[in-house]
Amino acid sequence: MMGAGKSTVGRRLAKRLELDFIDSDDAIEQACGLPAGEVFARYGEKDFRDGERRIIARLLDDHRQVIATGGGAFADEGTRSLLKDKAVTIWLDAPIEILAERTSGRDTRPLLNNDDPRGTLERLMEARRPFYSQADIRVRSGNVPHRDVVEWIVSALEDYLQRRV
Repeated sequence: MMGAGKSTVGRRLAKRLELDFIDSDDAIEQACGLPAGEVFARYGEKDFRDGERRIIARLLDDHRQVIATGGGAFADEGTRSLLKDKAVTIWLDAPIEILAERTSGRDTRPLLNNDDPRGTLERLMEARRPFYSQADIRVRSGNVPHRDVVEWIVSALEDYLQRRV
């Protein structure tokens, strides 16, 4: 979900794993010349998700790296299938209170530009939870240092990869 810390934790995780990091929203901006939020607002969710899926597919075919996807990417069946097939997926699960706090006062999130952003977050989480729960790894995050979340992810990755052997 937006505000869960995907970009911040992703950067730190990539550094910890000695991998490159890319935020799919940044890749969208590079491809379109517009911020991802503006692409979403201008072209609508369907066209945005189609473009996002193509960009994520390209990133997955590139070298091994940590990719932070937008909050709605994993809810898209085609994108989720790509990610499940070609990557280890991680759900950063943060409480609504924290998501609301982290996203408040920002106008870069078109889905939250309304009179009830917290209610919107609650509805999005309810709708997306069944998809997020399909991630390979779930790490609960919250008001804890990012380094702790990174270490929890590394530990969960080690366990996950060990089970796959």
